[in-house]
Amino acid sequence: MYSPQVLDHFEHPRNAGAVADADASARIENPACGDVLELTVKVEEGRIAEIRFRAKGCVAAMACGSAVTELVSGKTMDEAWKLSREELVRAVGGLPAASSHASHLAMDALAAALKKLRGG
Repeated sequence: MYSPQVLDHFEHPRNAGAVADADASARIENPACGDVLELTVKVEEGRIAEIRFRAKGCVAAMACGSAVTELVSGKTMDEAWKLSREELVRAVGGLPAASSHASHLAMDALAAALKKLRGG
């Protein structure tokens, strides 16, 4: 059902936890399924120096939280804004239709954190 990439991110999550003295944090909850994703971000010299996630939810939500941190770590703010949901889904090897909500949750959390970083 899940791709090897999803299972790998679930079993070996990257960047799990919280950033100490984060410049921004965002917590998004999917009211339909109860999944929760929190991102904390530290920026240095205009780049995402550290980003971590905490998730409560399904396998796909955990995997997308892990993958989104990998995809934007080290990127400039502009580069992070350009990440698409499709790129995230590709990075986890695709998602079953019933799990597509997980990619939306991760992208919504990223957008909320980036908005806070730019003062919005």
